[in-house]
Amino acid sequence: MIQNIRGFRDILPEDTKLWQKIEKIASELFKDFGFKEIRIPIIEKSDLFVRSIGQTTDIVEKEMYTFEDRKGDKLTLRPEATASIVRSYIQYKMYAVNPIKKLYTIGPMFRRERPQKGRFRQFYQINAEVFGISSPYIDAQLILMLNEFFKRLGIRELNAHINSLGCFDCRPVFQKVLKKFLGSKKDMLCSNCKTRMQENPLRTLDCKALSCKKALYDAPSILNLLCDECSNHFNTVKETLDKQNINYIVDKNLVRGLDYYSRTAFEIHTNLLGAQSAVAGGGRYDALIKELGGPEIPAIGFAIGFDRLAEILAEMGALGQTTKIQGPDIFIISIGKKSLETGYFLSVELNLQKIKTEINFDKKSLKSLMKKADKLNATYVLIIGHKNLETNGFILRNMNTKEQITISRENTVKEILEHLK
Repeated sequence: MIQNIRGFRDILPEDTKLWQKIEKIASELFKDFGFKEIRIPIIEKSDLFVRSIGQTTDIVEKEMYTFEDRKGDKLTLRPEATASIVRSYIQYKMYAVNPIKKLYTIGPMFRRERPQKGRFRQFYQINAEVFGISSPYIDAQLILMLNEFFKRLGIRELNAHINSLGCFDCRPVFQKVLKKFLGSKKDMLCSNCKTRMQENPLRTLDCKALSCKKALYDAPSILNLLCDECSNHFNTVKETLDKQNINYIVDKNLVRGLDYYSRTAFEIHTNLLGAQSAVAGGGRYDALIKELGGPEIPAIGFAIGFDRLAEILAEMGALGQTTKIQGPDIFIISIGKKSLETGYFLSVELNLQKIKTEINFDKKSLKSLMKKADKLNATYVLIIGHKNLETNGFILRNMNTKEQITISRENTVKEILEHLK
């Protein structure tokens, strides 16, 4: 028996209802804040992610699904969505008339990392990106949007972690100070961080190894070395969050896993998933559009971990989610060849009237078909047999109350609609 690949999974029918509700709530919220949907390819040129995410990140070094096509071009299954959305923004010159664009997308990403609770190698994200606004108020607004999104889902046990990564003027000063500190802790660092402390010392702050976390506990904070502009920007973000009554923690070691971030970085954490507690994160990436060949336009965005979120909500029993799959409104039982033909055309007519209808196509007894209707969680059963065709009356049975009535053949659809109301 062929099974799915480790780290890849099927989203089964009993789960998709919850997923669809999450998507609906996200889409409605984003549209209220002026976002429009964009759909991007799952495969891009590898260089897009190397240049945007960063050569020394875990994603590029260890986790990307990269391969050569028949022409020898290096392609990668997208490990995240921001770079692809930026590529599209540049390619189609969305900035030409008005650089301000608010875009969102929902879909799968791919990273070859160790599968664990709420984390898969094919995982799903909800992404929102804002282009063309440099104001710190938009930073605070995105955090507010995330807070409101989780609030609408019924999740309350949340904490926002925020930090500033500075700009390309003040960050080098911090990197120099951090590199000196890392030198004093070199013996405690993992092999990856010993390399990173030379090439990109900020990456060490994102390391998950326990020895590195211990070594970096008293690491210097970039917040003490921000330039005036970055400091004012971050202070405005905090003040705005305070006025919006959004709880947050200033986390000096929060750098996120991608190199393109600058200034504000943030994550939303919950204690409902154990150690892997982040369910959303993002930040500002003002230099990325220019880095990828576009004009100098500021940008900020976030991503929500869909798999983890669905897992939390399923455990909470949120959004009215149950293990019982909603069945058809009508299950038609047709006994005999002529009855099947009548039942088939009637089922199509009901489907076109937006009534969820199923019909049996196999030759089984009435008793076994009633059991099938029960397993399908059908609301009503419509029984069409030889005698029903002769009398021009069909039997409609309520599967909850067990009551049944006879309805006329000529007005079947009309009478079913009345009963379903």
